[in-house]
Amino acid sequence: MTSPTADDASHHPYDRLRAELETLTTEAFRSDLAEIDRLPTLEIARIMNGEDATVPAAVATQLPRIADAIDATAARMSRGGRLIYAGAGTAGRLGVLDASECPPTFNTDPSRVVGLVAGGPTALVRAAEGAEDRGDLAASDLDGLGVGPDDVVVGVSASGRTPYAVGAVEHARRLGALTIGLSCNANSPLAAAAEHGIEVVVGPELLTGSTRLKAGTAQKLVLNMISTITMIRLGKTYGNLMVDVRASNEKLRARSRRIVSLATGASDERIESALAATDGEVKNAILTILGEVDGPTAERLLSESGGHLRAALEAARH
Repeated sequence: MTSPTADDASHHPYDRLRAELETLTTEAFRSDLAEIDRLPTLEIARIMNGEDATVPAAVATQLPRIADAIDATAARMSRGGRLIYAGAGTAGRLGVLDASECPPTFNTDPSRVVGLVAGGPTALVRAAEGAEDRGDLAASDLDGLGVGPDDVVVGVSASGRTPYAVGAVEHARRLGALTIGLSCNANSPLAAAAEHGIEVVVGPELLTGSTRLKAGTAQKLVLNMISTITMIRLGKTYGNLMVDVRASNEKLRARSRRIVSLATGASDERIESALAATDGEVKNAILTILGEVDGPTAERLLSESGGHLRAALEAARH
């Protein structure tokens, strides 16, 4: 079959998009897997597992770009800005997932890390695929949040060409926000539109074009890095301990006590006393024990240090 010409595309609008998709690595056809449906289940599982194992190496090629994007993100957020993900389909849902996990993990206000998915909240459980073609919809969604120069907008798209994600980045950049484009194809329009382009090329999928597979895994890994390392830079951890964890259920209350124990080595009795004196705030409780200060002093020192426990400890000891 010959590729459609420019004249053909003018008569058949979908031919142009089809020709474009055929150039994308994420849409490539794997002829060696053409009879995968005839294989035993265990063999299919082995093939799929082998494909998934290649994703971390693909992410590793982008680590310098990811690190630069994270440092820039932390600088904006330290000024009070927000981290906003924007994507369609799987990419959008992954952004919403990452955003929704920040409040319980890092005690962030839900407004500080936000996930936008094309088509709105209903698209989280029911496909709204037509919405991905609306770059103007992304601009409207960002305007609804009042995006400004201190904010960070991350467009997420496996193909790197999704109009909603590209439109979000282009509009955010016009508003002066920091922009990051995360895709799984090289030389993507999304990366070109963003200040920080991250292109994790994972290759063709097990099922042709099913980018919820390797591409989805790659995006999840990178989003994990962006949010987690940004929060580390913002002082939300002490070493590898989640000292800003929000104890909103029994499991997290038990984890809070364990974190204080790991950080201080104090007795259970002293830990309970410290948590009681700080209204259950883990970071404050650690400071009262290690810095040998009372609850109000711990709160003041943490406020003066911008929430960084190590800096507050230094201040308490001098």
